[in-house]
Amino acid sequence: MNILVTGGAGFIGSHMAKRHLADGHRVVIVDDLSSGRMERVPEGARFVRADIADADLEPLLREERIDFVSHHAAQIDLRHSVSDPIGDARANIIGSLKTFEAMRRAGTPQVLFSSTGGAIYGEPEGGRPAPETHPTNPISPYGCAKLSIEKYMHYYQVVHGLRCQIFRYANVYGPWQDGTGEAGVVAIFSEAMLGARPLKINGAGEQTRDYVYVGDLVEAAARAASSEKTGVWNLGTGIETSVNRLFALLAKEYGYAATPPHVPAPAGEQQRSVLDGSKVRRDFDLPPWTRLEDGLEKTAEFFRSRHRG
Repeated sequence: MNILVTGGAGFIGSHMAKRHLADGHRVVIVDDLSSGRMERVPEGARFVRADIADADLEPLLREERIDFVSHHAAQIDLRHSVSDPIGDARANIIGSLKTFEAMRRAGTPQVLFSSTGGAIYGEPEGGRPAPETHPTNPISPYGCAKLSIEKYMHYYQVVHGLRCQIFRYANVYGPWQDGTGEAGVVAIFSEAMLGARPLKINGAGEQTRDYVYVGDLVEAAARAASSEKTGVWNLGTGIETSVNRLFALLAKEYGYAATPPHVPAPAGEQQRSVLDGSKVRRDFDLPPWTRLEDGLEKTAEFFRSRHRG
């Protein structure tokens, strides 16, 4: 197939592009490099620098005869969305709408959208991992934007026949994640433990998240690209891990012995986030999720190699 990856110079998008190339597809990447990096763009992909909130992608979709769009371009920092909700809406909602409109006009039939699990559901109810049917109660502009895009996708599927696949990600980690911002605690801890910056823990550190290895997302997306199934799927392991537990696992990987300070948690920070990912494993016949310890080992080796370099 001919596949376009928006945000393909970013953390998750670049992994998607690399896998699609390995599967024999032709890949075009669109990224404005506001947070993406050229070093992540895999060899063999065509790169187009553009802001999807400004650009009209219809000519590119027609020229490249795109069959499938992997839509990963986004403003991903939840805290930035709180400080600048209008900017977040422009990047996420307007950028997505312009992409869907270009697809409609060009006749591009299928799209996979990188949504969010924790930020859409809010605090999980009932003490169990949140299924796809969990009430959607976002408490951040970022979560509101992602949910809005999902509703627009329902419209484009029902009215215009666009095949829509929505992946609601848990807390994704792995090689090539950026640890310089406020999002991506595994990368932030990794770079701090290797001496790049001070390390701190927000609040008591007992807040929990569902950490899913990026390779598991890529496997699911590869199978979704070759399927005409539509719907919404959680990409999460169903296992909660506290920030303190994550710190301990990474400290063991890096041989880090210092005790980090605890600082006040940001206002409104979720205390729990965990997703039921059984539906996506069943629908796409996926292997078991990567164990957190195994994924952290692979991730730590990547960060160590970059630190040595």
